[in-house]
Amino acid sequence: MKPKTAIKSVVAAMAIGVASTVAAWADFPERTIEVIHPWGPGNAMSVSQIIAKAMGEELGVNMPVLSVPGAAGTKAQTTAMGKPADGYTLFDGYVAPLVLQPILGNADWDYTEFKPLHAAVSNAFALGGRLDETRWSNFEELMEYGKANPGELRYSSGSRNNLPHMVIAKVLQSYGVVAQNVPYTQDGNAIKDLKSGVLDFSFINVGNYRADPSSYNILMVLSELPGSKASFGGAPSIADIDIDLGLSKLGPMGWTWWIVHPDTPDDVTDRLRAAMGAAMRRNDVRDAIAKIGFDPLEWDHAQYDEIVGSVKEQLSNMGNALAWEEEELKKLR
Repeated sequence: MKPKTAIKSVVAAMAIGVASTVAAWADFPERTIEVIHPWGPGNAMSVSQIIAKAMGEELGVNMPVLSVPGAAGTKAQTTAMGKPADGYTLFDGYVAPLVLQPILGNADWDYTEFKPLHAAVSNAFALGGRLDETRWSNFEELMEYGKANPGELRYSSGSRNNLPHMVIAKVLQSYGVVAQNVPYTQDGNAIKDLKSGVLDFSFINVGNYRADPSSYNILMVLSELPGSKASFGGAPSIADIDIDLGLSKLGPMGWTWWIVHPDTPDDVTDRLRAAMGAAMRRNDVRDAIAKIGFDPLEWDHAQYDEIVGSVKEQLSNMGNALAWEEEELKKLR
């Protein structure tokens, strides 16, 4: 074969290969798309299933949500990012594995390394107390009592050094209140001890509240989003107080932003972004999410760096609050 003929043959083969690849992506999706979810069955997974079903309808394929719990969500993220970068695996990017665990040194990635689709949902939590409490009736009075009695108050955030603990520690630090965090492995045991008086206040998630709303005095919803306030029956939120807690947007709450492998082709990523955006704008989807007590989010991929970057900065400051809490408690021993 002459050199020129050989070169032409190679170029032709390359052109055919490129054309075949383009044609393949043009037909995307042709099969089931999996969504890897970092938690076990529960409200968070139910919400993800609502979004996945609607997104699948937009794309014309099934989109099952697969639960891969473990290692504070990092097992699921590692699993998802270990799949081929072809758009057929999405990750339900909750804040714990995506942002928090890298800050804590438990993961070796940064949120900027992935391709974002659309923001999905947030789920706020609140500080709650007993209905028969006589020492205070609202959040400001609780803070005044705590400042006057350093180290006396006992609260729970569930486990230690989790997101609720970080947020509560930041709030207490802002008011100069030193309190003892009591860890629990089960939310139900913390709720039981709150009602019996072992704890003075506790973090209450939407699920706890909605299961028995008449059992709690919701002192403060730790979110500035209107939907979060509504999820807790219109209780006061951090948007209603004068002091700047350094907590804004998604910083003080759980949330998820769906992502894909960074090497996913741009046209496939664009197709997924358009489908998820369409799903998140649907009233039936938003209503179904709200009924569970989560807030549907409106941010698209263009706002990912701004919003998630702000969360990373806030979480870093919350980590400093944990250190402050520990140091102040040592001084009281």
